[in-house]
Amino acid sequence: MSLIRLLKEGLGLSSGFDFLARAMVLFGLVLVLLGVLFLVAGKIPYIGKLPGDIYIQKRNFTFYFPLTTSIIISIILTLIFTLFRQR
Repeated sequence: MSLIRLLKEGLGLSSGFDFLARAMVLFGLVLVLLGVLFLVAGKIPYIGKLPGDIYIQKRNFTFYFPLTTSIIISIILTLIFTLFRQR
């Protein structure tokens, strides 16, 4: 079942414009949530400073790759999406 069809059936939308309007509102809410997440993420301890995060600093060059942080976030998102997956 496609996502568009699922949303149309779940929301009871009658026309394409209703669907588009609701999709845009949903997209706006997701952007707001992402913005709040970016504001709060800097205040969460250890995020980006875990063992395994690569940080190289030379005179005029800095390279940072949060490898361990990326893996942990990926595992958390996988668990969340698995829990809310429809069968």
